[in-house]
Amino acid sequence: MTYRRLLFLFAWLSASLLTQGATAQKPSELHAVVKTRGAAKSIPKARDDSSTNVETHQADENPLDGREGRDLSVHHYNPMSQLKTKVTEITHAAFPVVNVHTHFFYRLRLNQEALEDFVGAMDRNRIAVCVSLDGKLGTQFQEQKEYLWKEHRGRFVLFANVDWRGDGASDDPATWACYRPGFAERTVEQLREAVKQGASGLKLFKRFGLGYRNPDGSLMKIDDPRWDPIWAACGELQIPIIIHTADPAAFFDPIDERNERWEELSRHPDWSFHGEEFPSREELFAARNRMIAKHPNTQFIGAHIANNPEDLAMVSEWMDQYPNLWVEPASRINELGRQPRAAREFLIRYQDRLLFGTDGPWPEQRLRYYWRFFETDDEAFPYSEKEPPPQGLWQIDGVDLPPKVLRKLYYENAVKLIPGVRERVEAFAKQHPLD
Repeated sequence: MTYRRLLFLFAWLSASLLTQGATAQKPSELHAVVKTRGAAKSIPKARDDSSTNVETHQADENPLDGREGRDLSVHHYNPMSQLKTKVTEITHAAFPVVNVHTHFFYRLRLNQEALEDFVGAMDRNRIAVCVSLDGKLGTQFQEQKEYLWKEHRGRFVLFANVDWRGDGASDDPATWACYRPGFAERTVEQLREAVKQGASGLKLFKRFGLGYRNPDGSLMKIDDPRWDPIWAACGELQIPIIIHTADPAAFFDPIDERNERWEELSRHPDWSFHGEEFPSREELFAARNRMIAKHPNTQFIGAHIANNPEDLAMVSEWMDQYPNLWVEPASRINELGRQPRAAREFLIRYQDRLLFGTDGPWPEQRLRYYWRFFETDDEAFPYSEKEPPPQGLWQIDGVDLPPKVLRKLYYENAVKLIPGVRERVEAFAKQHPLD
């Protein structure tokens, strides 16, 4: 059974739960039972806050072997595909690569040995340049710069982040720097100085609309006119803004047996944005799009395929409407790969505003799944080295992009858009000629 068929398993389990009178539970309590040849054990009822006598299921009591009387938890179900399909072994990208979406400061935590290891992986995989997005304006930007540029300046490009809070209290937005007079103007000056120091762009995180708050407790909006001078300055400085808006569609749905990311959200319930306390994805996208429309001279990179790869028709509308919008596929080949024909059509259609990203640094095996996805027509293969896969219980098919499109995706478009990339790619190409 392939991971795709797990969706059918979830539907079956949903019916089983309903017939047992179960209702939605907290993610940590969610489990389902498949009846083997013997009678299945009872399924716990939903938690009743008025009672302390709640039956719980120990998911890892005994190894599962399918024998009589054993329970099969969704969290235990990890089938191996029986499909016999073509396997194309790819050890590196076909052309030099510029990875525009990485987080070296946050993921490697200034560990020099880990950095050296990944630079070796970059060499083996033909990754010429990585764009690290973790440089909060001020001390952190300088720390990131020293960490990445001390030994490998020719391999890394740096983006800055706005420090909205400053020395304010995390739980008291009224004390944040962004609500003090002249904040936007001071930030513009910081950006100008950061560009002189080597910054090539600005990264905006998803906390806009989902985390950052105004002094009155309402959520801060990305299209708030108070921040317009910052976005306009990026256009004047000719640096792009990469923006993460919202999250996968399933993260805005109830965490229950109908949610296709149920297993993932049960492990990370804090990733859920379902409920009245959060705006809808549509509201978040609309605010971002108003921002893009308001600043036509600033180039915006929609991280994660504008974070709507589940609806490529809608992303196509945005791409048509906003010529200053670019996209990159970091941590979203899981979505693109289950709709390979639509994804291939989209990637070819918008090849001139397509960039490459991964959200790493990731293990080398995961990098090779990216090459396999973009460069082959292989079917039913993993998108991650993890078992079970972390972003949906399914496998993916390759899109087999033409060489012309691969070049644009991997490096040509980044060379045009991001300052500092061209000279690094050219130097890498001289040192690492194509086979």
